[in-house]
Parts: sequence; C-alpha cells; structure tokens
Amino acid sequence: MVRFSGSTTGSGGSSSGNVVPVGDWTPPACWYEPRTAQEFSDHVEDNYNQTVNTPGQHSYAKASVGQFRNKYKDGKYKNYNLDKADEGSWWVAVRDEDRWMEPEAQVCDREPFWVETGDAPDVPNAVTPQILAELAYNRVQLPTTEVSLAPAGNTKVNLPTWAWLDKARFKEVSVTAAINAGGLNLQATTTAKPVALKLEAGTEDAETYPASGECTINADGSIGEPYAKGKADQVPPCGIKYLRSSGDGAFKLRATVTWEITWTGTGNPNPTQLPNGTFGNDQDVTVQEIQSVNR
Repeated sequence: MVRFSGSTTGSGGSSSGNVVPVGDWTPPACWYEPRTAQEFSDHVEDNYNQTVNTPGQHSYAKASVGQFRNKYKDGKYKNYNLDKADEGSWWVAVRDEDRWMEPEAQVCDREPFWVETGDAPDVPNAVTPQILAELAYNRVQLPTTEVSLAPAGNTKVNLPTWAWLDKARFKEVSVTAAINAGGLNLQATTTAKPVALKLEAGTEDAETYPASGECTINADGSIGEPYAKGKADQVPPCGIKYLRSSGDGAFKLRATVTWEITWTGTGNPNPTQLPNGTFGNDQDVTVQEIQSVNR
C-alpha cells in the first residue's frame, strides 16, 4: 500500500490548501499496485467473513462477495495462488481515498490479476516511481498567500501600494510516496518551490507593478520588496495602484503563488519536472479617496 510522509502542511501560515496544477493535467485518481498471494488471500477472506457474518447484510452483497471469493479460491484460480507465492503477485486497483467518487477514479476497473515476477503489468497507471510522484503531488499542502502591504490596512487612490512576501514564510515543500508490497520497493519525493507571485486587484480600475501582475522571486527567496522610508516616490517592484475608491466596502486582492514542482525517486536521482502548480487566496483592501482642503 502506498504510504505518504514529509511536510504536508507547508509554511508561512496557519492554514493551507492543495496545489492546483497549471493546465489540464491532474494527478491520477486511481492506480494498480501489487499484493503478495498471502496478503491478497487474507484481504479477500476477511472481507468475505465480515460481509456474510454482518447481521442485516443484503443478500446481494453476500452473493457478490461470495462469487468474487470463489473465483480466486476455487474457480479460475486455485487457493489464491498461494502455492505460487514465489513466482509472482496479485495486482489490485486502488482509488485515491480523497477522489474515489470522481469519474477518473473509475477507470481502474480491472479485477485483481496475477503477474509473474519480472513481468510488467499490462495496464495503465500500474504503480511506478513517477506514478508515486504524481500521487505525492496531490498531497502537497501549500501555505496561504497573504502578502504584506504598505500602506497596511487602508491605502489611497493613485498611491502605489507595495507588496511583498518574506523569504522566511515561503519555503520548499516536499512529500514522499513509497510502496513496499508484493516484492515491489519504490519511492518518490515531490518538491514544490515558490517561483512567482501574481497579483489581481479585484477591480479593473487598478494598475499592477509590473504591468503583468507577475512578481518574480528574488535571489534570496523573497518576492517583492518591503517598503522603507524614503521610497515614496519610487515605483514598487511588486505592487498595485488603485484608481478609484472601494467606497464603503473593500476590493478583493487575490495573491497567487506559482510553485515549480519536481520529483526524484527510485531510478531517477535528478529532479524531473512535473506541471507547475498554483495556490492563492483573497484579502480585503480598503481604498480611500485622498482628502484635500480648499482655503
């Protein structure tokens, strides 16, 4: 069974969320992995005994689990191939427990099948180091993206607002997926590294710095630059300028960090690219008109 370990909470905030892949790619929602003959036998027998001995269990469920058991115990196969335990293993379909209702999780619909030692399973999504890396991708938890702003709290119309993320808040996040079953011993580590910050003002009446809204990461790992006294007349390397007031409410500034994601693992010591991912959230920005007094 695939097991996960490592940093799954990220850094830089009390809350976190799953990385969202850029583009149409998604990690697999199901896969196939091996079981020894004994492991498979124990699982089927336990499931059968629990089903038939549960009071009130529907007769259809009992018949279904009975037919399944007979196929591998007394039907097409004999006693779960326990007498061939050294010659191969059973491969079974597994659905991601967080996505098992999704249509993508239903594509691994083949019943358990026997694979001789040294042969490759003839199915898509048979577990490999890359499949493990992609499964780990789905479990990377990234920190909330709340940028520091100056002025903090309230800003003014036509006043450049500086935005930045401190290097200590956003670090690499890694998750390792491993399997040691059915004679298969594989592992892969997926690592997410922050590379850019995108600002979206929450209104069309605003300008971003730079114009694209994409603030790249600095050499020291920070993004943007903190405001300091004496910089009032400078254009911030990362920031935003609102062109109208938010009135009695606030604009929803969305800050999204892009993460570069790579993996290493069994047979793959050098980092290999996976699709970049993003994670972001909204924060309120109140924009006020600059008050002037005519004498």
